Amino acid sequence: MSQPVVALRGLSYAYPDGQQALRGVSFAIGAGESVGLIGSNGAGKSTLLLHLNGVLKPAAGEVLIHDLPVMAANLAEVRQRVGLVFQDPDDQLFMPTVQDDVAFGPLNMGLPLDDVQARVAQALATVGVSHLAARAPYRLSGGEKRLVAIAGVLAMSPSILVLDEPSAGLDPAARRRLIQLLSGIKHTRLIATHDLDLVLDLCTRVLVMREGAIAADASPEVIFADAELLARCHLEMPLSLQRRT
Repeated sequence: MSQPVVALRGLSYAYPDGQQALRGVSFAIGAGESVGLIGSNGAGKSTLLLHLNGVLKPAAGEVLIHDLPVMAANLAEVRQRVGLVFQDPDDQLFMPTVQDDVAFGPLNMGLPLDDVQARVAQALATVGVSHLAARAPYRLSGGEKRLVAIAGVLAMSPSILVLDEPSAGLDPAARRRLIQLLSGIKHTRLIATHDLDLVLDLCTRVLVMREGAIAADASPEVIFADAELLARCHLEMPLSLQRRT
């Protein structure tokens, strides 16, 4: 592995009600890797992602982004480096127009207006929704909202792209467009998803979570050939592989 750009060391977290969501999670991701994060509901995937740019603070352990600890003093720099796309795009879209939403992050970085406009135009073009720039977010389809949310993150020029269930709720055509988009983006990527066929399409490494801990870390071929592991973690083989058996 190249020098890690993401490193978790003994990360643990419990919610205020006492639920232990993460239990000593440790792994590292190298520059340019595309990693899938899979596990059943409640395994801790979304909780883990929210630690990568400081939305949640660990009870124990640490997170480092490019060797920079994720802590209050470093949050502005960390959040510029880590672009987090939430599971529900409505959590990210709140401005009057698509263009305003995509511009929000760069404007809050203090960039000159000309630079902001250039970033917005480039990000919208990258995800193929330039024609929606003047549209109100509430008038978009689910697939369009997801693409705009990704554009808003790309406009901040992060080096690491973190996505939580990016294909959830998409129709087959929108899902295929999303996979084509993500396959062409060369960021370091961590993708939490129940869509195991998407993992096969986009990821060269898979982390499996079970009850707040990492149960396995290997290539998709190794993970999806391990029937005992999949059963223990309440997962199934991707549909495309099931059709071959």
